Amino acid sequence: MSEIKTVVTPNSVILDGELNLECGKTLTDINLIYETYGKLNQDASNAILICHALSGNHHAAGYYQGEKRPGWWDSLIGPDKAIDTNKFYVVCPNNIGGCHGSLGPSSINKETGKHFGPDFPIITVKDWVRSQSRLSDYLGIKKWHAVIGGSLGGMQALEWSYLFPKKLKKAVIIAAASKLSAQNIAFNEVARQAILNDPNFLGGRYLDSGVNPKQGLKLARMVGHITYLSDEAMRSKFGRELKEDKLNFGFDAEFEIESYLRYQGDIFSENFDANTYLLMTKILDYFDPASEYEGNLAKALDAVVSQLLVISFTTDWRFSPERSREIVDALIEAKKDVSYLEINSPHGHDSFLFADEQYVRGLASFLEN
Repeated sequence: MSEIKTVVTPNSVILDGELNLECGKTLTDINLIYETYGKLNQDASNAILICHALSGNHHAAGYYQGEKRPGWWDSLIGPDKAIDTNKFYVVCPNNIGGCHGSLGPSSINKETGKHFGPDFPIITVKDWVRSQSRLSDYLGIKKWHAVIGGSLGGMQALEWSYLFPKKLKKAVIIAAASKLSAQNIAFNEVARQAILNDPNFLGGRYLDSGVNPKQGLKLARMVGHITYLSDEAMRSKFGRELKEDKLNFGFDAEFEIESYLRYQGDIFSENFDANTYLLMTKILDYFDPASEYEGNLAKALDAVVSQLLVISFTTDWRFSPERSREIVDALIEAKKDVSYLEINSPHGHDSFLFADEQYVRGLASFLEN
């Protein structure tokens, strides 16, 4: 018996007032695109906020009319799934700076009549969370049952826990870190340089000229994608398999892994905005809540009052379990209510997208208790 497909449609809201950003600039008329799944109960106590990662967006679950591919977290969000929409009302926005309908570099700047492009301000995780808080006010949700995110989304969930401690009951921080390592910042810089040095980047004004820095964005995605997969996942899926039965002694894609990366890069470069990618990598680089407390993460988390669940995956080398345990240790030092789950998974950083049985049971149990 085939699964019944839930058809969803995105919503849109323009947030009232100004949003003062950490960089010192201000945004107004902030359009946010978001999706909802499930039904909000009478006292609005069953709402869950989903925070997307670098290349994610508001389409977290369900299907668009006529499309075969579901939302990026459909394996975990839906009826009787880990985030059960029979019980919870789930909200997922496309954050400001994104390129899927919310205000971002590809939006039109009303002051100039042209795309924002490189004029769009650098934003931070804190800016995102403040805009999400505005969205919760618009939706009439005074307190989230939970705020959940993986990777960069997990950083947002962590930020929520101490920035608006009374506006959430639980936080789930998945495959994340309290700050990037030098190695992670280095990967981001290589990706940015690939984009910035594309001849079609045009100083970030490519949309106004009708071109796309596709090659740079493709290379950036290929670099990023390598870090999302584990060696085990690459070995089992591709090994050293050749596209043909022999070596061709040239520089075209000969190994299956080469072909796969090129394909993923091509698809991504057609559907994502280069300025947004630059922005997202900087948001990752800048996140460091302990920086305001002389490097003391426990002090940074002192305001937390919610229950927290931190989840990591054994083969994730982009945000290793060690990085998750740093968050857990700081929460314990700050005497907070925290649980930790480390999952054996072969999928590397992408593990948070897969419905592993232990992962599903742990997440569902935490949300329902």
